[in-house]
Amino acid sequence: MGLLLGQALRYLVYTLVHVFIISRLVLFDAGWCFFYLGFVLFLPLGTPVVVQLLLAFGMGLTMDIFYDTGGLHAAAAVMLAFVRPAVLRLLRPRDGYDAVDAVNVHFMGPAWFLTYLGVLVLVHHLAFFLLELGSFRHFGFTLEKVGASWAFTCVALLIVQLLFFPVRRNRQ
Repeated sequence: MGLLLGQALRYLVYTLVHVFIISRLVLFDAGWCFFYLGFVLFLPLGTPVVVQLLLAFGMGLTMDIFYDTGGLHAAAAVMLAFVRPAVLRLLRPRDGYDAVDAVNVHFMGPAWFLTYLGVLVLVHHLAFFLLELGSFRHFGFTLEKVGASWAFTCVALLIVQLLFFPVRRNRQ
């Protein structure tokens, strides 16, 4: 029950911070921070795939409701959650993950974390902005938006990791 309450609180914090603070920030008139992705990206490693997909859909749908984007956030967030297990498999340490491992820059190391974050944020942003565009007519500007938003989102989520995630493991 404590885990469920903790995840509900995380959902609420990521949603409120994104909607009321982060969404107002724009980088060079082309980059937006998709702060809410932290909710999906930082889910515990042992979270079942179906639960990840449902949580990503719920978070994306919440953003779609706030921004009236007709399913763009939900589709891109589900794509991110769908690809996440494959990326975790590719980045699996030689000894595998411990049962208590979490996505944490302090536990996994900066190289692992930045690869994980960079690949998954790029997948999300490509899906989001290509769906938003609906064609390849303004592909250059779309790539500019993907790049600026990717950098903005990655830096913001790295700062969250460094400031708010524990340095020591909690052994069960």
